[in-house]
Amino acid sequence: MESISKTARRSFAKSSFAAVILSILSSCQTLKTGDLLFHVAESGNAITDVTSGMIDHVAVYLGNDSVVEAVGRGVVITPLDSLRKQKGHYVIGRVSNLNAKASTEQALSFVGRSYDWLYLPDNDDIYCSELVLLSYIDRNGKPLFTPIPMSFHDASGRITDYWTKFYARHQMEVPEGLPGSNPSELSRRPIVHMKGRLK
Repeated sequence: MESISKTARRSFAKSSFAAVILSILSSCQTLKTGDLLFHVAESGNAITDVTSGMIDHVAVYLGNDSVVEAVGRGVVITPLDSLRKQKGHYVIGRVSNLNAKASTEQALSFVGRSYDWLYLPDNDDIYCSELVLLSYIDRNGKPLFTPIPMSFHDASGRITDYWTKFYARHQMEVPEGLPGSNPSELSRRPIVHMKGRLK
């Protein structure tokens, strides 16, 4: 009986150890060059009010603990650690059939461009998800992401007061329906596979 008990204990210990290791490995996601990092906001804002979910930003992982992203100061290279310190958190999206080298090189070519505060197509300024649209190509050199009609309306279909006033200050109509993108919608594309939270 004693030998059976020892065997059972050894088997249990091994299985428990294996479970702990698997748990650790599953919680530690290894980033790959070309992964997309989606920011999940803690609370609603002007972006999440007109998109689905709480994702309001996307950055491109370059490797070597850095990203390239389009933010208020323009298209810049940012240390990965600075993303970890932001409010909210980031989730990792891995893109199928990605030419990672060519796509990240293309994203880097936009460094220094101004941020596109007006979210308009066909100008020299760039916003975060537009950087992905302009940069990401597949292994055959074809674009991986196509534009969608821009949306500045809430779930009821009404353009929100924020965006109505925002564009009025620029003496513009809200560019509802023009081709564009948003980070939340990109995260739901079939070629983007969510790999867990950035630790």
